[in-house]
Amino acid sequence: MRDDPIIRTVRARAYTVPTDAPEADGTYAWDRTTIVVVHIEAGGETGLGYSYTDASAASLIERTLASRLAGLSVFDISRANDILWGTVRNIGRSGLAASAISALDTALWDLKARLLGLPLATLFGRVRERAEIYGSGGFTAYDDRHLCEQFGAFVARDGCRAVKMKIGSEPERDPARMAAAKGVIGSAALFIDANGAFTAKRALAMARAAERFSVAWFEEPVTSDDPQGMAAVRAAAPAGMEVAAGEYAYTLDAMQRLLTSGAVDVAQADVTRCGGYSGFLKMTTLCEAAHTDLSGHCAPALHMPVAVAAPRFRHLEWFHDHVRIERMLFDGAPVPRDGAIAPDLTRPGHGLTLKSTVADAYAA
Repeated sequence: MRDDPIIRTVRARAYTVPTDAPEADGTYAWDRTTIVVVHIEAGGETGLGYSYTDASAASLIERTLASRLAGLSVFDISRANDILWGTVRNIGRSGLAASAISALDTALWDLKARLLGLPLATLFGRVRERAEIYGSGGFTAYDDRHLCEQFGAFVARDGCRAVKMKIGSEPERDPARMAAAKGVIGSAALFIDANGAFTAKRALAMARAAERFSVAWFEEPVTSDDPQGMAAVRAAAPAGMEVAAGEYAYTLDAMQRLLTSGAVDVAQADVTRCGGYSGFLKMTTLCEAAHTDLSGHCAPALHMPVAVAAPRFRHLEWFHDHVRIERMLFDGAPVPRDGAIAPDLTRPGHGLTLKSTVADAYAA
């Protein structure tokens, strides 16, 4: 361990990476993804964190939040979080501020582990050796050929035992798209994600249409801002179809509302939005108390150390866009084996380092 773990420098930079093809879901379409990367220096080491968010989060970090961390011990992560969340009281906690704090928190934990010479998975304490993944993509902008090629690779190449497709842009097309997907994934489970595109009644109609394709997971059938509507869908959905949500739970209060309203069979949390590793671990406690399984949303490389440490953890989303970006921009990004990923216990922290020369080409 180094002698001086006092935070000296906090840097943030945004990078925008074009998608490899047009992408869309039930409520949004995009052709690029922005990642805000944070570096924090203390005791001769550097920690790395990031969030998939707007480039303005980098300005929020450098102009408002960084100065609040200067001089703190990197080991006092709870204190740092109290200060950061207090700083954004009048800015608004959810959304941009939560994403910025999430990037800082993951960098602090990475830095602490590096100073201790430990992998983060070891520092958190592992519950399991590996984290199961499910393939995620199947954007509504894809034609059937593209969808089937991607899903076939998730199953044959990565060993995924489940795949997830987007629905809702053109609901009348979705049953045919589900049939095409089922034709290539064999015994793997099919998940669908509406990204809140439907009303409760329309979501139930889609759930009934999806039942004949043995759809096992219906994510955000209605907006997460309507937990009562989601609870109604869950109560009437086919017996073998679980309802999931939580990717937009930026705070513990938001997660608690989903759990107490009976809105979900499986909760989701995202370390790049929910307050980083600190927030994610607190959400695992809420889920454990509610006897509800938890799934990790996107950013698989960053989730991995906490995914193997979380109780009642179901699986991790192997999201096409983020997998591609993390392999491009970071050394140490995980590679699936038999449908799961595992931390590299020979590398301290989360094991990721930015490929600066590659990333510079995408600086926002």
